[in-house]
Amino acid sequence: MKDSAVSAEQTRPAERTTGDLARAAVSGWLGTAMEFMDFQLYSLAAAIVFNKLFFPDVSPAIGLIAAMATYGVGYVARLAGAVYFGRMGDRLGRKKVLYITVLLMGASTTLIGVLPTYGTIGIMAPVLLVVLRLAQGFGAGAEIAGATVLLAEYAPAKRRGLVSSLVSLGTNSGTLAASGLWAVLLAVLTEDQLLSWGWRLPFLLSFAMMLFAVWLRRGLKESPVFEERADVVDGVALDRDEVESAIAEAGEQQGGVLAAGVRQRKGRAFFLALALRFGQAGNSGLIQTFLVGYIATNLAVDRSVPTDAIVYGSLVGFATVPFVGLLGDRVGRRVLYLVVSALTMVLAFPVMLLITSGTTPGVMIGMVLGLNVGVLGLFSLESVTMAELFGARTRFTQLALAKEIGGILATAIGPVLAATLTAVTGSWWPIAAMLVVYSLITFVGAYLAPETRGRDLVRLEDAV
Repeated sequence: MKDSAVSAEQTRPAERTTGDLARAAVSGWLGTAMEFMDFQLYSLAAAIVFNKLFFPDVSPAIGLIAAMATYGVGYVARLAGAVYFGRMGDRLGRKKVLYITVLLMGASTTLIGVLPTYGTIGIMAPVLLVVLRLAQGFGAGAEIAGATVLLAEYAPAKRRGLVSSLVSLGTNSGTLAASGLWAVLLAVLTEDQLLSWGWRLPFLLSFAMMLFAVWLRRGLKESPVFEERADVVDGVALDRDEVESAIAEAGEQQGGVLAAGVRQRKGRAFFLALALRFGQAGNSGLIQTFLVGYIATNLAVDRSVPTDAIVYGSLVGFATVPFVGLLGDRVGRRVLYLVVSALTMVLAFPVMLLITSGTTPGVMIGMVLGLNVGVLGLFSLESVTMAELFGARTRFTQLALAKEIGGILATAIGPVLAATLTAVTGSWWPIAAMLVVYSLITFVGAYLAPETRGRDLVRLEDAV
């Protein structure tokens, strides 16, 4: 067995310089921006050109469905990546995993840009597209969770909420970058140019971003919390049998620290995190995905209005996200979660009244308000609260699973359910009701959760 004797004073995080923290912060922001840019690039390409390039021998409608299906398989791969890389990150360190995930995401996205189309290699084109999409999703499944864990474990306890919120800013940055790239292409290229070579440019441009991210993470130091974990020896976490042996050999204090990490009954913190995730993920699926199509189809509003509203809302989010993170450092996570989720419930019907007014100002105000309160405000809190809920021994794995399972259950299913309910009722009120239900789940989760602000992240056990 490995020598597992670890002194009590070593359970405090190793110090990191301001430069180390800045590098970690930029790395976390950039990786998350890459993740969301890659996925947004693909989703837009799937909606605009992939049906013609990779599925030309079927009807346009079937081609679109097939193209969107290749988009959907990425979410299955994300869950697998969350399990695989989450366990690796908890055992071998956060830095190693984040280096692999950014390389995997960037390489997959770049290769999509050089992929031959159906007209060149036939059925192998969509097959290879699905393979690359699976690889992209496999890496992305652990990227945002890993970045969240790394930043939370790097940050000073008094500024943990603010620093961790940079992960949420990465989502804004990536979405805006991808949307901007496609907007430029659609504006300056003819359809023939777009289909022949223009569609490749956004995917190829991501290569430069990947190189910078890889360089940045090569020089990144390991999370100080991981290094100071009581169950980590020579950079590798002890397995359960080794920990049990170490407990038998250790003194009462150190043995108690180790025992807390492996003998605690798991599950409660995970389901609380899942509840906290539901509000943000569910509201995001409704506001950022479903409502864009619903407004364009059912209201006498130009198709560009809801997409412009998302862009403006994302820009406002660059102020909302750090403000909520800073406020969480001042007043605590739990009370702010209760306030933001309650405010979302109160605003749900007024926001939908504004959106369905059919006026451009009404749509803009409603979408910007709903996005910043019900999605980005909760996302800013989620970044740090989940990391604080889980113990250091399984933090990466549990956080990644909570994010991905919550995303599948709420973000993926929500728009389908909303489409069904609005079609059956012929009204918008089911959308508002779903916003209330999703936010209520988060409200209850926050009510049952402990306050985690300032929690010692080196502790191996979950907060509950």
